[in-house]
Amino acid sequence: MKIAATQIDVTVGEIEKNITTHIKAIKEAVKEKVDLIAFPEMSITGYCREEGKGLAFIKKDKRLNSLRKLSEENNIIVVVGAPILIDDMLYIGSFILKPDGEEEIYTKQYLHSGEEIYYKSSFLYNPKVTIAKEQLSFAICADIDNEKHPEQAKIDKSTLYVPSIFFSKEGIVKGHSSLKRYSEKYMLPILMSNFCGEHWGMHAGGKSAFWDEKGKELIALDSEKEGLIIIEKQDEKWKGKSIVL
Repeated sequence: MKIAATQIDVTVGEIEKNITTHIKAIKEAVKEKVDLIAFPEMSITGYCREEGKGLAFIKKDKRLNSLRKLSEENNIIVVVGAPILIDDMLYIGSFILKPDGEEEIYTKQYLHSGEEIYYKSSFLYNPKVTIAKEQLSFAICADIDNEKHPEQAKIDKSTLYVPSIFFSKEGIVKGHSSLKRYSEKYMLPILMSNFCGEHWGMHAGGKSAFWDEKGKELIALDSEKEGLIIIEKQDEKWKGKSIVL
């Protein structure tokens, strides 16, 4: 089993341009025969609040067709983020695009202060993905600030935790500390993807990373460059590599 976390720089509202960035990353992952690739929080639109409703995606949104095509043609699961409108309620969510055409949505459960003005939280949309013998649980940004979230992933018997985040350069230090602690405490490997570059009036922290079930950081990107982290499990051991995009 191979899965990838993507570190990219996107522009808020520039959806076509951002999708082109996604396509480039997915094609690199395909070369490495990756089973699943995950992108940061609201990766398709860029992180936004007041713009969210105007940029919102819906179920089976046609703007994702190029990514669906890549998923189906290359047998890769693609996890991308956007504001998502469900039953007239706006959520921060992730689309889980599968090669068989099935599509699931994860919604952010714990919001940052201020996000509740624009978005709703929900525990109703919490799908799991199974690859080989591994069950994956997903998270979005502030989910990792509440320890109940990774704890629930362990209760659900997930064996890999995959947060898609947007943390600043200042915030990523705390983010790393929390994820390292969760991985060790719950014996839960964690693969995290974050943005790099200027984003929403601040410098994104990058440093997308992977921790094994003992809390050991096996691999991490720097804070500046776009890239991929690819992890693979062989004979019950994890190994990783990075690729600059």
